[in-house]
Amino acid sequence: MERNPKLIIHLNKIKENASRIVELCKDIGIEVGGVTKGACGNVDIAKSMIEGGCSFLGDSRIKNIVSLKKEGLNIPYMLLRSPMPSEVNDVISWANFSLVSMPEIVKSLDEACRIANLFHDVIVMVDVGDLREGIWPTDFEIEEMVKILKNCRKVHCLGVGTNVGCFGGVLPSSDNLNRLIETGHKFENLLGYELKVYSGGSTSSLALVERGILPAGINQLRVGEAILLGSDVTGRRVIPYLNQDTMFLEAEVIEVRRKPSVPVGNIGADAFGNVPVFEDRGIRLRAIVGLGKQDVRIDGLSPLSEDICILGASSDHLILDVEDLGNISLGDVVTFELDYGAMLAAMTSPYVEKIIK
Repeated sequence: MERNPKLIIHLNKIKENASRIVELCKDIGIEVGGVTKGACGNVDIAKSMIEGGCSFLGDSRIKNIVSLKKEGLNIPYMLLRSPMPSEVNDVISWANFSLVSMPEIVKSLDEACRIANLFHDVIVMVDVGDLREGIWPTDFEIEEMVKILKNCRKVHCLGVGTNVGCFGGVLPSSDNLNRLIETGHKFENLLGYELKVYSGGSTSSLALVERGILPAGINQLRVGEAILLGSDVTGRRVIPYLNQDTMFLEAEVIEVRRKPSVPVGNIGADAFGNVPVFEDRGIRLRAIVGLGKQDVRIDGLSPLSEDICILGASSDHLILDVEDLGNISLGDVVTFELDYGAMLAAMTSPYVEKIIK
């Protein structure tokens, strides 16, 4: 018997999304990597990305890469987050290439590769304005990184890359991606060889591809959200040529009662330290489902039924206003759509069953 809560995953929709993105990008010479971090390295989803045409898989957790390789998925793997000093040996053993931003990490990777007699490729991340990871593209920082790379025997610079949107909310543009290309050209001049990869971001960069304004030098994208959900949260849009009905979260009703819409008594902070505010709508029919903040990001859920309203949640109770729905009983299942943050949390939670369709 399937347990609740459960995440229903439609692999055919995910594979179709991957295929459509790969075809869109192939026409202008862009390689697409499937990003599995949002799916917590789920092997079935990873297979769907490969079947959809993704040429490599990327994940920010080396643990997920190890799991996927052990499942026999024979494809190149990119570590999306710069290696921690404590995981350098694992990175060179399991990842084919990694994104780096600190010269010291490049040096550590090379030292580990010399001991293990392995080779490792790196893509140097360049911060073009979002203020997450990456060298700040000044001559000093470029030269500092190049100096280390030139002294490496086992680590090779495959290219440059950037990330936008994930921290500062900066949208990709022709201007900031051209800044990446200009930085890459400086690397080439100093290193004395041509870079193979100009990795121009993630899902949000697809908007530039669609509009035909992605700078010509960009030849790689790392795509997760668009494949998994058919959406672009940074651009605040659903992507019209992709499937959005890829995943649904189901939770079971554990209580149904009519209660006041405002708590009775002095109001302090809730279990998470926040002081809640309530609108007095009188006595309302309320349902509680067995799902909470320990399982999912509540703000990222949308009930499929327009007659259900999410009132709030504690760590393991999600409270719903079902007055307009009317007909709901103990044991009924309520279905929700998820945004990227909610999907990420649900995939990570051990309390949410993953059901592959």
